[in-house]
Amino acid sequence: MSKYDVIVIGSGIGGLVTATQLAAKGIKVLVLERYLIPGGSAGYFEREGYRFDVGASMIFGFGTEGTTNLLTRALDAVDMKMETYADPVQIHYHLPDNLDLKVHRDYDKYLQELYARFPDEEEGIKKFYDECWKVFNCLNTMELLSLEEVRYLTRVFFQHPLACLGLVKYLPLNVGDIARKYIKNPELLKFIDMECYCWSVVPADKTPMINAGMVFSDRHYGGINYPKGGVGQIALKLVEGLENHGGEIHYGARVTEIVTQGNCAIAVRLADGTEYQADRIVSNATRWDTFEKLIEKEKPAKEKRWENNYKQSPSFLSLHLGVDAKVLPPNTECHHIILENWSNLEAEQGTIFVSIPTLLDPSLAPEGYHIIHTFTPSYIDYWKGLSGQQYEYKKEEAAGRLIERLEKIFPGLDVGLDYMEIGTPRTHRRFLNRDNGTYGPIPRRKLKGLLSMPFNRTAVKNLYCVGDSTFPGQGLNAVAFSGFSCAHRIAVDLGY
Repeated sequence: MSKYDVIVIGSGIGGLVTATQLAAKGIKVLVLERYLIPGGSAGYFEREGYRFDVGASMIFGFGTEGTTNLLTRALDAVDMKMETYADPVQIHYHLPDNLDLKVHRDYDKYLQELYARFPDEEEGIKKFYDECWKVFNCLNTMELLSLEEVRYLTRVFFQHPLACLGLVKYLPLNVGDIARKYIKNPELLKFIDMECYCWSVVPADKTPMINAGMVFSDRHYGGINYPKGGVGQIALKLVEGLENHGGEIHYGARVTEIVTQGNCAIAVRLADGTEYQADRIVSNATRWDTFEKLIEKEKPAKEKRWENNYKQSPSFLSLHLGVDAKVLPPNTECHHIILENWSNLEAEQGTIFVSIPTLLDPSLAPEGYHIIHTFTPSYIDYWKGLSGQQYEYKKEEAAGRLIERLEKIFPGLDVGLDYMEIGTPRTHRRFLNRDNGTYGPIPRRKLKGLLSMPFNRTAVKNLYCVGDSTFPGQGLNAVAFSGFSCAHRIAVDLGY
């Protein structure tokens, strides 16, 4: 039986950041990935000359200044660099009642668009986003590591007492609490719901203010920067850095059990019976997969309490399209969100997300063509109980409806299609090994900000969780934060 200091189950970005941070300290690390390439939701696949991102193409964390550029820092730790393309607009919104707005990288330009649409709310808009900047400025002064490590917290507090006190103020608050304090216009409040929903998959009342402060500010500070060669390059570079620093990754390694002795995790077992021992084990799987499928013992009370507060978010219906370049109108932006009716914000296949990464990196598609990756929330229950033929028919039918809606901003899309691949929650469950294909946890009800979000240590000794089921939640930069935090906590526990 092979023995390691740390085993990481899964090579999503959270797991890879954990592994690379530990390997950079000289700790013996093994990553076990069931698929053929790393990255999970941040992976890629290639078809007929197109390189598609599995998940979203709107990437935070590649800035060069401050401390919130976590993807840049993760790569630096293992001596890796990536070339990126700066995106001048985070999102172009196409919303009900002709609410058409662009979130420009230039902060003042973005505010001017909001002021023009909501002139009576100019003061409230400024005050609301000022609060977001207060959160971000606190985060951006300190090294972001494990909040479970007392010596780190003590050091940070004495180095940055005002920033720490500022963050404590916002920890129990949600975006809706702050927005309604300054803003009265119902349409503007709905827009802020969408501003939250586009990355947290819940409206403002359920979105922690700490997370929003990071997202709403960093898009103007570090900006949205797309990696050359596609999002999948992030994981590939992290793996290269991991191996350069003595770490290992095994592909096609399907973990079926976390072996425990008493209440202590001691090893992992693969589907082929192979076992690997480790002093510490990290699960980059969702908490549902970790505690319901990988551990053959009663779920800890701590996890039961967590499930009382959180439920699974929807998965997505995804279309990966190759289209004739003529389909895109002049001055088309890279990222779009489409919603025709506010009541459908959280509905099955309600909000549409669109990414066109080839506007930033043309090398991802054949010359004269673009990639349009569009996805919309969908629950696995919508796709259950179908025969193979029924499933294929339902996919084609759903894709047709989605393309029809997209044609309102991309006329001629259907005629200009060169390639199409359809993914459903069943696809996400199969290839990403996520329970029901879920995007991650979302609050069951309004909670007190981030105070109920779990950190990396679990109730099972020597077992840690990392990724979107841990603080601070979903998104590549957020799971990178989780990876930094998890690696820091483990290194301290191992005496480094």
